[in-house]
Amino acid sequence: MFDLARLRLLRELAHRGTMTAVAQACGMTSSAVSQQLATLEREARVALFEPIGRRVQLTAEGKRLAAHAELILQAVEAAALDLRGVDRRPQGELQVACFASYAKRHLLPAILRIRERHPDLRVVVRELESPDAIAAVRDGRCHLALTFAYNLVPRPDPAGLDAQPLLEEPVLLALPPHWRRSRGPVALRRLAQEDWIVGSRQSDDGLLAERACAAAGFAPRISHTVDDYDLMLRMVAAGLGIGFVPRLGLDFPSADAVAVRTAAGAPLSRRIQALTRPASTATPNVRALLAELSAGAKTSV
Repeated sequence: MFDLARLRLLRELAHRGTMTAVAQACGMTSSAVSQQLATLEREARVALFEPIGRRVQLTAEGKRLAAHAELILQAVEAAALDLRGVDRRPQGELQVACFASYAKRHLLPAILRIRERHPDLRVVVRELESPDAIAAVRDGRCHLALTFAYNLVPRPDPAGLDAQPLLEEPVLLALPPHWRRSRGPVALRRLAQEDWIVGSRQSDDGLLAERACAAAGFAPRISHTVDDYDLMLRMVAAGLGIGFVPRLGLDFPSADAVAVRTAAGAPLSRRIQALTRPASTATPNVRALLAELSAGAKTSV
């Protein structure tokens, strides 16, 4: 018999790659993680790990057991939910990981509507960027993750999670006020000498700028990294740089002080989706929130 806690650690190692990352995600020491996985290896009676320098990687048998662990843990979660009664009305606590711009426009209004319709359901928000939100759902800290990906920086849907598309919004250029005199789409090659502003918490914003500008024949001069769109727009208005902003990032009075234009060429967009563990997808709590978010997406952007 395999211990479920050890199988969870094996699953985390398969997803995160290092003992240190697993320890941080699970609130343990690296030594404790190593000891638990060594015990699992003895229980399995096959080599699950092999050293690569100072790190370890899964053997073929380790990968096979990690795949079984994913199915086993999903089945255990499904059984627990079934015994609690998946057909009951929404109630209890729903932990949601989300990034700020979507939370302001869509998640918060959905929560307010849910409070009216399902007063026994409490939605708890965790502001997390997409990679951390995915990890929070995968390891059970959150029930649902709201994530995004740019069309020039695509991501495959995370293995073992259910994905539901919610909306796709355009990504636009934020330019200093004098660009208001310029009508129509802006050729990116005209911006080759400008300072660029990109996000600071994750790499996708920088990759978007680099790939879009590379298609126009130059490398952007990235001078500032900030993660608050209001601050970014204020910096653009002050002439400190330019940058790409998704439509949801323009929901600030500071947007009135900049020129917003479409980049010439292939359209740039950001896709937003909801991710859940398969066992959670059909629960009343998740269904209730997804219904509100889907309804809200039809009346926005």
